[in-house]
Amino acid sequence: MGQKTNPIGNRLGIIRGWESNWYGGKKYGDLIAEDEIIRKYIFTRLSKASVSRVIIERTLKLITITITTARPGIIIGKAGQEVDKLKEELKKISQKDVQLNIVEIKRPELEAQLVASSIARQIEGRISYRRAIKMAIAATMRMNAEGIKVQISGRLNGAEMARSETYKEGRIPLSTFRADIDYALVEAHTTYGRLGVKVWIMKGEVYGKRELSPLVGLSLSSSKNKGNKQRRR
Repeated sequence: MGQKTNPIGNRLGIIRGWESNWYGGKKYGDLIAEDEIIRKYIFTRLSKASVSRVIIERTLKLITITITTARPGIIIGKAGQEVDKLKEELKKISQKDVQLNIVEIKRPELEAQLVASSIARQIEGRISYRRAIKMAIAATMRMNAEGIKVQISGRLNGAEMARSETYKEGRIPLSTFRADIDYALVEAHTTYGRLGVKVWIMKGEVYGKRELSPLVGLSLSSSKNKGNKQRRR
């Protein structure tokens, strides 16, 4: 039976760049594992900051970590205190100097990770999953998305047998490589088990060559200037 490929991995090198950018040589496996530890720590530590992506770039002595978030003020803190504290914690994990960049997401309704997380948190708060999904779809389509699909799987409403339900509006052309599709999977932990929430968002189509830097199109705020906007060099 045919399976759906991950839309992000399927477009790497075509219209989407990598989120780990470095050359590891023989240490490749160790660095991949370290990247995963860093990402898990950041997503757990900043669970209330609406973090969408964590992009990691490495040189011999420096790790540059870029965090895309809808709520940069929570990460930066008063006079930059929180971001300095986070930087020291990441230094202990990586044993290297760390530079933190905070990128503000202007339209969180178009970020699959944030939409899926919002649905999952509402379900954990005992809100009807149908209501949470329909509200998320309406909010995303209001931001001029071309399409959105949400699939939820598990023991819905505490049913004895697990099942899946899919909600869709607009178009999601998974086989069109020029289609800019964002995807995320988030789990909701309920009293009757875990529910998987998958979200696909179609933002538009990309024609011609596209810069594959993962930061393309984003406004950058560096921790050095405590949240003031500046261009990336």
